[in-house]
Amino acid sequence: MPKERVYFIDNIRVLLTVLIILHHLAITYGAPGDWYYQEGQPGLLSLLLYAIFTGINQAFIMGFFFLLSGYFTPGSYDRKGAGPFFNARLLRLGIPLLFYIIVIDPLVTYARAVIIRGFTGSIFNYLGDYFGNYKGLGTGPLWFVEALLIFTSIYVLWRLISKGIKQDVKVPRNIAFVLFALLLGVVSFTVRIWLPLGWTFIPLGLQLPYFPQYIGMFIIGTLAYRGNWFVHLSKKSGKLWLWIAIIIALLLLVLIFLGAPEGDATRFRGGRHWQAFAFALWEQFLCVALIVALSVLFREGCNRQGKLGKTMAASAYTAYIFHAPIIVLLAFALRKIEIELILKFVLVAPLAIFLCFSISMLIRMLPFTKRIL
Repeated sequence: MPKERVYFIDNIRVLLTVLIILHHLAITYGAPGDWYYQEGQPGLLSLLLYAIFTGINQAFIMGFFFLLSGYFTPGSYDRKGAGPFFNARLLRLGIPLLFYIIVIDPLVTYARAVIIRGFTGSIFNYLGDYFGNYKGLGTGPLWFVEALLIFTSIYVLWRLISKGIKQDVKVPRNIAFVLFALLLGVVSFTVRIWLPLGWTFIPLGLQLPYFPQYIGMFIIGTLAYRGNWFVHLSKKSGKLWLWIAIIIALLLLVLIFLGAPEGDATRFRGGRHWQAFAFALWEQFLCVALIVALSVLFREGCNRQGKLGKTMAASAYTAYIFHAPIIVLLAFALRKIEIELILKFVLVAPLAIFLCFSISMLIRMLPFTKRIL
């Protein structure tokens, strides 16, 4: 892809990173989900708004990240070869993952223990207990980096076995997108019969019920590179899938009303329930629709960068890595401000985004960091 056409993909990455920050900040202030620190219980209306926001985010953000990662994998492999390519990915993915597991996760949980639970022992006492009761990797949000490292390793093996087969794949028609979303929905539902949402493979910290989408999107990304799909997706398809995405997003309210009339969303998580099947289809169709729509929208309307945009794009990966301790410590600092939780989320959100990207920019100024970050 010519250099001038890459800006919109960088801008998409920035958007996805911002949404990840907001997603975890929303959980901090009452949205459904698991996070280092959660503050209070919102009202029913706030909980509904949170559920819509986090549900839409969960449906497509990480899938889009995996697709973009897959998209840039074949070209990098072609240029470097198997050994140098894998070593570069091991450096860029492995070191941040190891740093998070050994340093960031223990320190964040220690801060939580001191501030929230009133732990009075030394940090060495806490870390002794932390690692003494270690059951699984404390990857936090960097489970994505861990999974990407696994996917990359499998890709290298596949390229070595396939002996460099390179096959161009033209941009699929809309019916192919529909069938792919349907396939992802059926496979996801099937997996969740036995592994419902929330089930985690503890040793690696991976939520496998979501992985049919992640695996599928990474593979699609590698195919999209060969056919240069981001450039060749038509404006007409982008508009069509934008409308489809809006309609599907609104259908979540219908699903909640019909499937959880008393507020119990347990059956959406998995098992042989129509709610689980409907939610799996909703999730995967929304994912495909938003990826196609946003790709075209950003290509046509956001294919340039000013100074701020370039800075944010350069710091997006670092912001992803460090956003957890930043927003957790920010929430700790503001915990005594007692206002409606959803209002607090709205007010704190701009500050959280600013701090995540600003601190990430400063981190990248440290010696040797740009090679990794």
